[in-house]
Amino acid sequence: MSIRATGVCVLAMLSLSACATQSQLRHGFEVEGEARIAADNAQQAQLTAQQAQLTAQQAQLAQLRGDLTALRTEFGAKISEVAEGLKFAFPVHFAYDDANVRQADVRALDRFAGVVRKYYPGAKLTVEGFADPAGSSSYNLALSQRRAAAVRGFISTRGVDPALVNAVGYGETRLVARGAERDMPGAELNRRVVFVIETPANPNVTMALRDQ
Repeated sequence: MSIRATGVCVLAMLSLSACATQSQLRHGFEVEGEARIAADNAQQAQLTAQQAQLTAQQAQLAQLRGDLTALRTEFGAKISEVAEGLKFAFPVHFAYDDANVRQADVRALDRFAGVVRKYYPGAKLTVEGFADPAGSSSYNLALSQRRAAAVRGFISTRGVDPALVNAVGYGETRLVARGAERDMPGAELNRRVVFVIETPANPNVTMALRDQ
């Protein structure tokens, strides 16, 4: 084979090699580009999902803030954070020596049960019952227990799981109006129930409470 022919063969081989290399490079760029597009799409999808989650949380916070405001303005509820979770002091009172839920308190209890179902599904709830100091301590303890149990029974008819509700009587302890009993001014304030929702700290609740 002549030198000329050999040179032509070499050039042809180099040309084929260059074409193959360019093809491989193009293929590599295409694969890399597709991978980058896929990664960008995945990142965008993640950002979209996070934004949707944030929007949903903001909407829930606004709803919670509105419901807590309604409980306070419409029913005079006092809501505060405690070590156990969230404490609701409601104007739910009882007649002297009586453990029946009053008709006047039904609307407030309905609204409270709605808040529990909506924002605290699965959370444990304690209903604390109290009595005024009339009568013996043992009698008042039993009476306050019956009051807590009556309220527990009532909210269970409004969709709150009774298995998650604990009713506890505290008798004549923690008096709101010290010494007030029977028909004395302030005695009704001592005949009451208090709710404690035993749930882990909820940033949305903290924010809602601080905005009140």
